[in-house]
Amino acid sequence: METTSSSRVRAQTAEAPAAAAEPPQTAPATPQPQEAAAPVPAARRAVEGYLLADFPWYGLDGAFTGPRWLMQVGTGADGAVEHGSTGHGDEPSARGEIATGEKERFAVVVTVASNPLRRSSDGTGVLEATSVSSAAWLAGSGLLAYSWPGQMDHSLRDDWLDQQTEAAWELADALDGEDWSTLSLPVDGEPTPFHYRESEFGWVLAGSTRGGVHLGAYGRGMSAYGLGFSVIGDLAAYE
Repeated sequence: METTSSSRVRAQTAEAPAAAAEPPQTAPATPQPQEAAAPVPAARRAVEGYLLADFPWYGLDGAFTGPRWLMQVGTGADGAVEHGSTGHGDEPSARGEIATGEKERFAVVVTVASNPLRRSSDGTGVLEATSVSSAAWLAGSGLLAYSWPGQMDHSLRDDWLDQQTEAAWELADALDGEDWSTLSLPVDGEPTPFHYRESEFGWVLAGSTRGGVHLGAYGRGMSAYGLGFSVIGDLAAYE
């Protein structure tokens, strides 16, 4: 399967907003700089990574009116941004409804830069091209990161996650196999074919856009059949 050197990384959760510092009980002996007392919000730190990308970011289109939030970007060995995710709906947790009793409803869109076969920044090797399979694997492993099988002990989950992540890799490498079906969804208003599959933990899909990027998506509690994707015009909508 073709993928970037940094594509096989476990999906990471959105960074929680920085908590406001409690006022000190006594004044410090030496005045502190104002910048040190006011840390940059997590959302602001996150958006800076997205702004470094040289490709467009995608999210759900305007038909979705719920909450939107940034997650994290992935970079290559040369520091260039290669992929990242945007969230929609409820911010998921690994234990989800097992811990809260409430069913989460979310959809995460993964944008992967379309990179041809190219040399590494230090000139010592060749980086593999990204493909739809890259987006499929990032989406599949992302869904697993927010999944926790019922009755599973905490100490066993890491082993389970490793096994299932490897299975997600194998599935992403066989998009024409019987585990996948085809689903047509609008991307920037144009019908676009996607590879699609469901599991007990949610759904995963992957395809390519005319804008030169590959798209992956995963979710739970929200039907994939009614979704549409579009370029994000203003990242402030996700802060």
